[in-house]
Amino acid sequence: MSKPNQQVIPKIRCAIYTRKSTEEGLDMDFNSLDAQRDSCEAYIASQKNEGWILTPDRYDDGGFSGGNVERPALKRLMADVESGKINMIVLYKLDRLTRSLLDFAKLVEAFDRKGVSFVSVTQHLNTSTSMGRLTINMMMAFAQFEREIASERIRDKFAASKKRGMWMGGHPPLGYDVLDRKLVINEAEAETVRTIFHRFIATESVILLLKELTAQGATGKFGRPFDKGAIYRILGHHVYVGEVAYQGEIYVGEHQAILDRETWEKARTILAINNRQGDKGKRVQSPTLLKGIIRCQHCNRAMKPTFTHKNGRQYRYYTCQAVAKGGADTPCNVRNVAAGEIEAVVMSQVRSMISSPEVIVNTWEANDQIHERDVADALRRLDPVWDELFPVEQQRLVELLVSKVDVSKTGVKVHLRAEGIDTLARELNGVRNSTEAA
Repeated sequence: MSKPNQQVIPKIRCAIYTRKSTEEGLDMDFNSLDAQRDSCEAYIASQKNEGWILTPDRYDDGGFSGGNVERPALKRLMADVESGKINMIVLYKLDRLTRSLLDFAKLVEAFDRKGVSFVSVTQHLNTSTSMGRLTINMMMAFAQFEREIASERIRDKFAASKKRGMWMGGHPPLGYDVLDRKLVINEAEAETVRTIFHRFIATESVILLLKELTAQGATGKFGRPFDKGAIYRILGHHVYVGEVAYQGEIYVGEHQAILDRETWEKARTILAINNRQGDKGKRVQSPTLLKGIIRCQHCNRAMKPTFTHKNGRQYRYYTCQAVAKGGADTPCNVRNVAAGEIEAVVMSQVRSMISSPEVIVNTWEANDQIHERDVADALRRLDPVWDELFPVEQQRLVELLVSKVDVSKTGVKVHLRAEGIDTLARELNGVRNSTEAA
């Protein structure tokens, strides 16, 4: 009588992964990682009849957080999964693998692609079964929900503390030290702060003030030399009048003020005036007619003004933001365009379009306060005077007339702003909303 065929049980190669968030106790003869591994080895031994065998490699991450996957042992584990060396991953507890639902989903996707399952020995979870998958997904979803709730509580507590004027940590500003989690005045530094404000009010110039401070050998917090950025931050800080700024709101602080309100307000006013004048001067000297409206059609990204200097001359360009941020290897077929050339093309199209019969009729029909002939005369009068306008006025008109400029390898497409054409026609004819009836 022949023996019945014995069923061959396939071997399931098991890898144990262990993790501990801190390095505390890892130098002991028997540490947390060893305890995790012992439990996993015992579980694998209990499944010997199912064909489970332990692989010799160890995958232990000591002193690594579960909040991300940047862990050396986990990376080795994933490499062995990809190479087909592992069939089952055994964990002491699910959060040893990851504490992030997003990372968990990515890891499971990688496991599924290679037909790898994993099991949590203390939670009796096994992804080789449908029920195990469902349970694990639910547990991870609740774990992430719990973390997000905790984060929201921390943010709410931080905001509430700021509203009460409390100091919430970080490096104290010049003029203050931290004592018992509160800002207290450092009198020596406070005198430097007062000098900065008074001298800025007297000179009305950050550059002159910086030269004075450098000549005097004055230094900021921790002995660092002053620069323009540090002075601007000091001049704009609400802390010096006993206030705390948080998300655009100002609250009364628990700390003492270093300056009186009048001095602080004077410095802020001068600073605001200087900033407006500086911005105006920059626009006059370096007009960027298409700033904010020109886009790379290939990447669907804005194009920003850029400059280069060669042989003492400045050359202007508009550069695709994808290229500016991604570097030379960015696959963009536009990349950058010469500013002068593209501005000339755009203005040529604008001047042609606004004087076309279709645009004139549409503008006239949209506003019955202007005669069709007046609309035509007004829009056509712009053409001969354009070159005589100051750069700032040219830029204002471009922003008024053009909503978007799309640049592609095949050409340039200008999108007019209908309401802007109406406004321009009114301005050129001296017509206002209060135009007297005809």
